[in-house]
Amino acid sequence: MNRHATKAGDYRIGSLLADFQPDFDFVAPLPLPVDEFEDRLRRIRRQAVEAGHDALIVHTGGVGWFHTSNAYLRYICDWMREGVLIIPTDSDKPMVLLSFFTQSVLLPPGGEPVLVEDIWQIGPIGREYADRPGDSVIKTAEKCAELLAGMGLAKAQIGRIGDRTSLTLWAALDELMPKTKFVSDNAILDRMQKVRSPREIEMFRAAAQLVSIATQAAYHVAKPGVIDHEIYAAFTQAQLSSGGETGDGYQIGINEFGTHCGKPYGHVVRPGDLINLYVSNITYRGYTAQTARMIAVGDITKRQEDVLAACTEGVKRAEKLIRPGALMRDVNNAAFEPMIERGMLSSPEARTMPYNWAPMDDGSARLIPRQYVKNIDWEAQGRTLMHVYPATHGPHNPNLGHSVGMAGGQNSFNISSHNYDRMEEGMVFVLHTQWLEPLSAGCNVGDMYVVTKDGFENLSRHTPLETHRISAEA
Repeated sequence: MNRHATKAGDYRIGSLLADFQPDFDFVAPLPLPVDEFEDRLRRIRRQAVEAGHDALIVHTGGVGWFHTSNAYLRYICDWMREGVLIIPTDSDKPMVLLSFFTQSVLLPPGGEPVLVEDIWQIGPIGREYADRPGDSVIKTAEKCAELLAGMGLAKAQIGRIGDRTSLTLWAALDELMPKTKFVSDNAILDRMQKVRSPREIEMFRAAAQLVSIATQAAYHVAKPGVIDHEIYAAFTQAQLSSGGETGDGYQIGINEFGTHCGKPYGHVVRPGDLINLYVSNITYRGYTAQTARMIAVGDITKRQEDVLAACTEGVKRAEKLIRPGALMRDVNNAAFEPMIERGMLSSPEARTMPYNWAPMDDGSARLIPRQYVKNIDWEAQGRTLMHVYPATHGPHNPNLGHSVGMAGGQNSFNISSHNYDRMEEGMVFVLHTQWLEPLSAGCNVGDMYVVTKDGFENLSRHTPLETHRISAEA
């Protein structure tokens, strides 16, 4: 029993993994070739011409933990820091990059920008940081306006692409360049990432294989007496040592109710626990993978077995429909059939479906139930769990899945009851069925797929979808 603040587990994680070996060979693909980026740039410029733009400016901000706010710069020129990229529409004019305006200390490699000639270092400044007056965002806008004017674009139409972190920069450019017509046009890049190239799919496949290696490592060490930190560490070590880029894109949930979407906090694995590995993001060279798996420790309740079976069967029913031309709505609805047959749901329609994070039926805020929930590992650290999570039963999301793209990118589509789009060759997505009943039962399982010419490839096939079973004996 964990009656003290959790001791660091590094003294035994090495021995737990000493004889671990994944059951398949991982061959890491090389970075995308330059000609792939050249083709992207040609297509970007063509769409800019069609929109009437004389240039594009693309902004990616920093959001802490050495992460960027979106994937746009990495997609265009393989730059993994923050920056503002100026893309003249004329093909004979090179791209220009403004960067190094946050306190991030990352230096290339990785990520010497492809097809970029000049890089301007703005520099993080300010009284507290450098004892110098000024604001880095304003300085970035000033240099951007100067460069655009030097290109003869002071009175042009310019498309701009960014996100919420771009608002201050956009406002400054509006003030600095009052005769320029700025047009928001994220769709240029978002459309291009809906269907992936063969070389991109190699990257997704590699990321998915890293997930499988990590999952097998977690299976290898999971047993009664092991702490959630150690399972998380095994998962992390296995994927990072094989080429993964980050160690913070996934969750682990362990308790006797099957609650997922958690982070390790010192829970000691015990008989009757349900463990969820919810891998929201493992990244390889900027491309991500997502899966979900369940582990049962010894005997679990009949209701828990029913929920596990319904979710597993749901993914398999949906998988059978994946092919070019398949209606996304049909794939979504097939996954919820086992839940409807068991009386868990009455309909697959997202609009009517209960889900864990739903507001009240009238759209108002839902009060999370206040109730003491026994958790001896949390209490051993001097804390008490006094609310019931989640607040209501149902799936985690009112849909089956979504596209999988680059780290920091947004979903370009959801697999949902209200999506009447048809699948296309080259689409990459995850299908994950999820269900939680507070203080009772839960499951979250899913696989990652790419649509092929005649069907699909299951990119996460190296670990079975079915619940992994381990003995209740330590």
